Amino acid sequence: MKNPPPSIAVLAFEDLSPQKDQEYFCDGIAEEIINNLAQMEGIKVASRTSSFAYKGNPEDIRIIGKNLDVQTVLEGSVRKAEDRLRITTQLINVSDGCHLWSQQFDREMADIFDIQVEIARNISETLRIELSDKEKHVIKKLPTQNIAAYDFYLRGRQFFYRHKRQYMQHAIDMFSRAIEQDAGYARAYAGKADCHSYSYYFFGGSHADLKQASKDSEMAIKLDPGLAEAHAARGLAVSLISKYEEAEQAFEHAIELNPGLFEAYYFYASNCFLQGKLEQAIALFQEAGRVNPADYQAPSYLAFIYQMTGQLDKMKPVLQEALFKVEQRLALNPDDSRAIYLGAGVLVRMGDQQNAIQWIKRLAATERDEPHLLYGIACLYSMTGKIEESIYYLNKAVEIGFAHRRYLEKDADFDPIRSHPQYQALIKKLTKREKDAGV
Repeated sequence: MKNPPPSIAVLAFEDLSPQKDQEYFCDGIAEEIINNLAQMEGIKVASRTSSFAYKGNPEDIRIIGKNLDVQTVLEGSVRKAEDRLRITTQLINVSDGCHLWSQQFDREMADIFDIQVEIARNISETLRIELSDKEKHVIKKLPTQNIAAYDFYLRGRQFFYRHKRQYMQHAIDMFSRAIEQDAGYARAYAGKADCHSYSYYFFGGSHADLKQASKDSEMAIKLDPGLAEAHAARGLAVSLISKYEEAEQAFEHAIELNPGLFEAYYFYASNCFLQGKLEQAIALFQEAGRVNPADYQAPSYLAFIYQMTGQLDKMKPVLQEALFKVEQRLALNPDDSRAIYLGAGVLVRMGDQQNAIQWIKRLAATERDEPHLLYGIACLYSMTGKIEESIYYLNKAVEIGFAHRRYLEKDADFDPIRSHPQYQALIKKLTKREKDAGV
């Protein structure tokens, strides 16, 4: 029997800087190592979302390894003072907790890219992964030669990953400043494109966000056709303007370039769902779950599709899996509103109406200005038969920017309120918005 390929999770690096103000930089280093390792065909790499779930929550390495289904874990720390860096790394064997490799780098800030490449190369050598010439070239390729641009980019990533409406504009500003420093910085354009797409998709952004996302993602690809994140950003941007075929091609290309890119699978699945390609959506959500074993979103939506298609025998175990992963996420981050929302939906589908209502109320008490979550609350109330509550929250979502008419029309959760006059009025309102915006 063939042995499985080596596997690794790169945890968020600890900030040991004097002022404790370098979290964004520490996260960026770890993420860059993940990106470098993901370019190697001979290794399975846990996604950033999975491995960073343990950030600030110390856990036994063996438990992390089991949860993320990896054999090794890389942990590290960073001490940054002015232009000096001290980066310490340890590669740990999950089965026995032994160090397979460790190293300390005392360098100048200008050497940061070389350090990241060295770490990836040392890991590959330790795990006996033979790199092709192409892989060596890709790993050595610098995202930018401008350290100031790189610093702004990392700050932008930090804001983006907070996934809150109030931080998304900060992320756009940081990516824009990175581009000002280096006009050829493809990753900064891809990051900025994602911000505009997320602003529209999750946070009630304008149709101007859609246009900018399309423009920025196109530029990212032009600057670096081999950047998987650029093609994934393009796929999301054009899917939001219903260019589904182009989106599909972009997602396929992103996956080809980086088979471990969770976002490509996840949004590709959503793209297929909106077209009614449910079997393809199922396969892609399954792949998303494989790439990111700690993710609770993919199994939640997978269970939803199984319910829609009458595959109830498949739905039940997936519901259990989704609830388990939601609870894992909330144990690490109790304020994750998206996890609360999806967990409530899982409870509804499991028939646990009482607990579902408590989760919905918990969500409603904390989230007041994010359209996608207000929409989610409306979904949940509709599923539990609370029609007036559902209409109330759906109206609030549309009032503050929810704009996804096509999604609203296709969402089976709203079947109980389809004939309600206010639901019909909202559909007409969103249709008019699209027409006025030229969408």
